[in-house]
Amino acid sequence: MPAGSIGFIGLGNMGAPMAHRLVEAGYSLQVHDKSAERRKDFMDRHPCHDPPDLVSLGRSSELVITILPDGHIVREVLLGVGGVAAGMSANALVIDMSSSSAVGTLETAALLAESGIGFIDAPVSGGVKKAVDGTLAIMAGGDAHLIDRVRPVLEVMGKVFHTGPVGSGHAMKSLNNYLSAASLASACEAILAGKAFGLDPARMIEILNASSGRSNSTEYKFPGFILNQAYNSGFGIGLLAKDLRLARELMDCTGTPDTLLRACAGIWQQAAERLGELADHTEVYKFLESISSDAKSQDT
Repeated sequence: MPAGSIGFIGLGNMGAPMAHRLVEAGYSLQVHDKSAERRKDFMDRHPCHDPPDLVSLGRSSELVITILPDGHIVREVLLGVGGVAAGMSANALVIDMSSSSAVGTLETAALLAESGIGFIDAPVSGGVKKAVDGTLAIMAGGDAHLIDRVRPVLEVMGKVFHTGPVGSGHAMKSLNNYLSAASLASACEAILAGKAFGLDPARMIEILNASSGRSNSTEYKFPGFILNQAYNSGFGIGLLAKDLRLARELMDCTGTPDTLLRACAGIWQQAAERLGELADHTEVYKFLESISSDAKSQDT
């Protein structure tokens, strides 16, 4: 567990409540986000520091946590010109809690290791609600002694699962999100078919949740964000489409079957293109509903 400040980079929908948990637990944070508005909002509500640049953040942090949109941004923030690693000392540690490429993570970890900086990939699952509650599932890849060193920090944010060596956390996350995406898309198709036949969607969800077709999508996403037309889970459709591309990359490099994944990834990519990448991922229901409406209009 670090004795000094923790550098925390990324104050978005997930990062802000995770950083809040750390402040509430008594950790001293230095925060950074490319959005000055998000930085100010967090600083107004929390006693923490806003360093002048990324090098300064790295210089005064024994531990740096990143939670950013993708691994390319993570690498630029860490290793680009004026990046965090330029200020970090040997034996310091980076934890990337973003949804990043497992293959790219191996490269980033190797580059940091040249400067003696340790690396853990520890992506999370559970959405904004569990980030707020501190009950995220944290999939941690890296050396066991490094994970043990920061376990108290991670456990403030959720339950830690050691997945194996560096890169395995990001591999696990991309596969988890593939299953989540496939579940939600298939549930949407089933509900739309039932509704067209005359079934009540709310009763369908009730029955599915008492039957073998239940899933996180039917138990949580449909009641919380779709049936009520709120569509405000806090996770963008573009990010899920990106996670499916990462899962495809993983299956390509392992040479394992990906027939269903390719079909699923196609649906989510089309949805992101039509709705916009910032649309909530639960709006895939509206996208699939629009496909049904388009098909009916062509038949008439």
